[in-house]
Amino acid sequence: MNSKLKNNFPTPVNRLWRTYVKYTKLIPLVLLAACGGDQVADTQPQKWQGAEVRVESRPSPPRLGVNEFLVIVTGERGPIHDVMVSIRTDDQDQWIQAIQDGEVGVYRRAAKVDLGTRSVLQVQMKRNGAEGVLRFPMNLSP
Repeated sequence: MNSKLKNNFPTPVNRLWRTYVKYTKLIPLVLLAACGGDQVADTQPQKWQGAEVRVESRPSPPRLGVNEFLVIVTGERGPIHDVMVSIRTDDQDQWIQAIQDGEVGVYRRAAKVDLGTRSVLQVQMKRNGAEGVLRFPMNLSP
């Protein structure tokens, strides 16, 4: 509708037109959200010293080659940000310390992923003198 013509309509018609335009812009967003499907986690969460540890990859699911991993550590009271997190994908590799992403319990690092031994992400956790290693098997994208 031409804006010159719209401004000549009485006020209730203008309100109706603005409402129509506002909600027709939302329809494609609603349709996209409905067609998005369920997001599947890369791995199942694991527990370490009362904390829940989850791993997400970028891209998701991980592909052969270098991928970024997010290790998310949360406790009963929210994010845990006083943990030293390191990762690797093979027993022969050196541990690589993950970078803390603020104080929100998220730690990031990239690692090489491949078939065989490099299809399991190993996460080393250190906190208050305690140390542990969690293993997260990955379902690789074809």
